[in-house]
Amino acid sequence: MSQELLERYQQIVGPDVIDHLKQLAYHLKDAKVVHINSTRYGGGVAEILHSMVPLMQALGLDVQWETISGEEAFFHVTKNMHNALQGHPVEFTEASINTYEENNRKEYERLKPLLEEADFVFIHDPQPAFLITLCPERKGKWVWRCHIDLSRPYRPVWRYLRNIVVHYNASIFSMPDFTQPLPHPQYIIPPSIDPLTEKNMELPEEEIKGVFSRFGLDPNKPLVLQISRFDRFKDPMGVIRAGLMAMKFTPLQLVYAGGGAADDPEGELIYHEVLAAAKGHPDIHVLMLPPDAHRTVNALQRAADVVLQKSLREGFGLTVTEALWKAKPVIGGNTGGIRLQVVNHHTGFLVHTPEGAALRIRYLLFYADKRLEMGRKAHQFVKENFLITRHLRDYLSLMLALISGNGERVEVEARS
Repeated sequence: MSQELLERYQQIVGPDVIDHLKQLAYHLKDAKVVHINSTRYGGGVAEILHSMVPLMQALGLDVQWETISGEEAFFHVTKNMHNALQGHPVEFTEASINTYEENNRKEYERLKPLLEEADFVFIHDPQPAFLITLCPERKGKWVWRCHIDLSRPYRPVWRYLRNIVVHYNASIFSMPDFTQPLPHPQYIIPPSIDPLTEKNMELPEEEIKGVFSRFGLDPNKPLVLQISRFDRFKDPMGVIRAGLMAMKFTPLQLVYAGGGAADDPEGELIYHEVLAAAKGHPDIHVLMLPPDAHRTVNALQRAADVVLQKSLREGFGLTVTEALWKAKPVIGGNTGGIRLQVVNHHTGFLVHTPEGAALRIRYLLFYADKRLEMGRKAHQFVKENFLITRHLRDYLSLMLALISGNGERVEVEARS
């Protein structure tokens, strides 16, 4: 089964890429690796781990993925922390800190044997970050993986979290701009998508066309799409405004489709705000999708003519990667990890305002040849830079660097 999985990736990325992964993994065979985040479904972290863990296992590592649970109060606190780390001032009280730390203490009791024996522990984002302070008997290397745009954090919250993060052996960020001064090595590893998952695999043409009848869309009218969680940082109101402005100049239909995540209690509220902003317009469709609607998302992206990701802040934006992989030009907010992916005027356009987004929508719908050219460039750009195989290569290289004690260069002997 492991070899079969690697062969499937090899058909997409080529034998040299897979051989390189095997060379790196050979020196980590049977290493005990633990990934911990806050949810198995909803959001990019969970999607990456659903692919990363089986690939690591296929290469001979002993990998487990655990999630921390908690009451609603805990996830309200961590959602506030997430917003604060992206620059939004929040109320962060002693009661908030106690809720956060007590939940981590409870989860640690369950995870303690696993964490103490692991050779590598990857802690994803703030929710489980406090676990390291509870594990003095740890023998392995601990890495904090921050998926958040930390370039301009709300300082009171970052000061608290930094006093936790300093205990880690290393940190990973998606972009150099997201880093903060820390006393340990920091690695830049952009996220990735998996071309074999239901969300990114090729689909039959009839399944793609089927989304038009399923959601009451007009197959003869251009489709503009944003796939996002219902989150203020995704600027859903700006998306609605951009769509309405563009409709004044060219026929189109706008779809804002997304869902919630188990660790995001604000999603339902924002969903209803977006519905209200759409005001029942016949060409604006707001869809609340279940967490496992991967093929639906895939089909919508493939059916779209233009894809938006008009975020105000964005750690990376895997929905951008997904759309580019499907040869769709993306109009993205000029922020965070979107700037790594949307090469202005080549794989899409970067914009600052709803007015700018509307202008670019109009341009791409009018110039079909330019739209197709951008789409071809977009697909190739993702293939070369943002697939899960590159992501795994970076993780394996980091792990070898940590155990070799050399943060700058890792020597890997070739094997026959």
